[in-house]
Amino acid sequence: MEPQVTEELPEQFSRVLADYERHLASERNLAPLTVRAYLTDIHGLLEHAQRLGITEVAALDLRALRSWLALQTTKGRARTTLARRATAARVFTAWLARTDRIRVDVGSSLGSPKAHRTLPPVLDEREARTLLDAAAAHADEGPVAVRDVAILELLYATGIRVGELAALDVDDVDFERHVVRVFGKGRKERVVPFGQPAAQALLSWLRHGRPALIVDGAGGALFLGTRGRRIDQRAVRTMVHRRLADVPGAPDLGPHGLRHTAATHLLEGGADLRSVQEMLGHASLATTQLYTHVSTDRLRRAYRQAHPRA
Repeated sequence: MEPQVTEELPEQFSRVLADYERHLASERNLAPLTVRAYLTDIHGLLEHAQRLGITEVAALDLRALRSWLALQTTKGRARTTLARRATAARVFTAWLARTDRIRVDVGSSLGSPKAHRTLPPVLDEREARTLLDAAAAHADEGPVAVRDVAILELLYATGIRVGELAALDVDDVDFERHVVRVFGKGRKERVVPFGQPAAQALLSWLRHGRPALIVDGAGGALFLGTRGRRIDQRAVRTMVHRRLADVPGAPDLGPHGLRHTAATHLLEGGADLRSVQEMLGHASLATTQLYTHVSTDRLRRAYRQAHPRA
């Protein structure tokens, strides 16, 4: 995988970037798209350093990093983009320092703009129930319809990411304990519980749907596409959008919206933040705390609508 090149880098920069790619892919075991994102950001940083007259990573300093971020600001980049690029720079300089390519980790003092965190749209409990009931009502239309019910039930029950769902194998589902083994970001393994409705939908898929679709080469894939091989993430997204279009008043969500919904409903039902963090596979509790803001916002709206002295 090569980063998107817009300017030819000095030879030393190119060598370092190639080593960094190997580190991200092999040592940190990051997903290809994550590796590409890091490389694209750092390639841009090194291009900027070159324009400042810096041709070796040992000469990188805090001034160059801040100048690079300032340039992004003048170009109108979103706060979320600036925050991501600041993080990419800090991760890169930390690696440079650990590998003795620079004497001091100059990125450790680099601040980043606080991103405006918007509350993600979620389904309310009635909309979630309508979505699942409507899909179940069409389950007799064939194996794909049976599969769709199982996918929707599992996404809502577990809050797993669409990539994690697509990567599941049959052996990852433990019906005795009602848990599914998931490999998340960085190939970190976690075990996520699911309830009886999801268990029934999965059993129906495995007994009546999957055998009708499977072809040679599907391996142990839990969910299959219409051609009988492991389902593609895009197919899952398309299906979720299509099914939600039939729910009156529901926001247009994809699979990640069902992840938000699952987390919000867990917290509203009394689950503690640490348990939800573990279930979602968040590395930081701060990421999970966003869902408490969602719940609080909904509580405020309900209060304003219902309380006579609101």
